[in-house]
Amino acid sequence: MKEIDPFHIAIKDPAALAAGIREKSGKIIGYMCSYAPEELIHAAGFHPMRLFSSKSEISLAENHLQAYCCSLVRGVLEDSLAGRLDYLDGTVFPHTCDSIQRLSDIWRLNTNYGFFADVVMPAKLNTESARNYMTEVLKKFKTDLEKAIDHPITPADLEASICLFNRIRKNLARIYELKSQSPGIIKGIDLFAIVKGAMIMDREELAQRLETIVLLLEKKDPPPSSAKRIILSGSICDMVDIYSLIEACGGTVVADDLCTGNRWFEGLIPVDIDPLEALTARYSDRAICPAKHSGNTVRGEALLALAKTHRADGVIFALLKFCDPHAFDYPYMKEFLDKAAIKSLHLELDDQQQGQGQLSTRLETFMHMI
Repeated sequence: MKEIDPFHIAIKDPAALAAGIREKSGKIIGYMCSYAPEELIHAAGFHPMRLFSSKSEISLAENHLQAYCCSLVRGVLEDSLAGRLDYLDGTVFPHTCDSIQRLSDIWRLNTNYGFFADVVMPAKLNTESARNYMTEVLKKFKTDLEKAIDHPITPADLEASICLFNRIRKNLARIYELKSQSPGIIKGIDLFAIVKGAMIMDREELAQRLETIVLLLEKKDPPPSSAKRIILSGSICDMVDIYSLIEACGGTVVADDLCTGNRWFEGLIPVDIDPLEALTARYSDRAICPAKHSGNTVRGEALLALAKTHRADGVIFALLKFCDPHAFDYPYMKEFLDKAAIKSLHLELDDQQQGQGQLSTRLETFMHMI
């Protein structure tokens, strides 16, 4: 589908995309975590842009971060120190994992992109006090943005952004739904491009493009598929080849539990209450990551429910190397699947080093097992 080509172009060269946004008098704020309140950033007139590693060789970042920090954190810092992120007008750091929290300090001391904010959301989300605290955090972030732009963010501004992001989330969810219903309707590599592109492209343009893609997919008569139905679980998935490798081995990704996937766009924001309360509700109730707590068994139950809903034949844990929260979470998540007789595979991925031959062999073996 030619309508997906702009997404491939966008993720291939984010710097060129950013240059185009800046030419339209747009200012860009980078972020690294799906808990970044994009709606507030957008309502303030900034373009929210998720930061991914360019996968360049890491040398400058070695002076600030240990080798056992995850490749995403080290890679993004390397890009910054090397000048590859000079298109940014600011950065936002939601405090989630230890590595991103420490990167925040290093970033503040060694870069100067103008606007900088730490958004210290609560780690525990299932109490009234946590929701109250979340509201106060969002209010402070709104105030920080207002100081940067030197004028208030009106309720109308925020409501418009909420409606825009709801359109985006609704259509991404619909694309996932269509992929699950008919796996052959769209290739995994195209789904990857759409999701990653959605995190960096102009949001108004994005909303329109997604609606067009949904309409075209709904009219499409997909070929039947006998591929094994796979769910990806993990933090970020920035390895485009994994989708193609899975398909080459006889599988297809029908759903995911990723912070660069379902966890990022899952759940619409209420539009019939105060905008800040609506944001509190969404960021408190959305599917959580291992760095947040909403009950001892919530993540395992959610993954099991996802597997059953999408009739998964197996789950692949695609975990970023040295990502401690997901590594700690893995044994208990696997136990939930084992009890339900759902087979799983653990893959440890790294932005800088990928042995595709070994990955392919492991994937082929897994597909035969299920």
